[in-house]
Amino acid sequence: MRNIEEILAGADWCDCFQGEMMTPGTTSLDVSRLLLDHPPGWISALMALRNRVVSLFGLKTVQLVAGASAGGFPVLSSSRERTVLGFDDRHLDFRIVVDLEEKGSHQLVSVTTIVRRKNLFGRLYLLAVGPFHRRIVPATMRPFCANVRPVSTGSEWVNRPA
Repeated sequence: MRNIEEILAGADWCDCFQGEMMTPGTTSLDVSRLLLDHPPGWISALMALRNRVVSLFGLKTVQLVAGASAGGFPVLSSSRERTVLGFDDRHLDFRIVVDLEEKGSHQLVSVTTIVRRKNLFGRLYLLAVGPFHRRIVPATMRPFCANVRPVSTGSEWVNRPA
């Protein structure tokens, strides 16, 4: 993933998963919505639990519904090849970046999560949700992508303790 600092200055955590679209999408926003608008039931249940817990701390919730967003995440920018979703909160700021890349007759999709942890609660939150996150992203991709795998972001600062 290139341009991490341009997408979210001061980011200190990042991961990326890539797969080959089984049915190529027309734009990165189309693919974002395909991946995020209708998650598996277990992911919806986890997000509902997350929303209940974080609302106790006055943090933003995410509604997993289709609409002017993708999976309830606000669209911050979008082009044919890249859509950036996310928002800023008191404990952390995050971005979900969906990139499309044509490789011959194949279309690769990369889903990169970029986070800037702002305080101890942001660090603890990411520590708690990290194991789930590493399962959720590939699970949202597998119904539409073949060969889903983690990929290196090429950044030495990724996942630094802060």
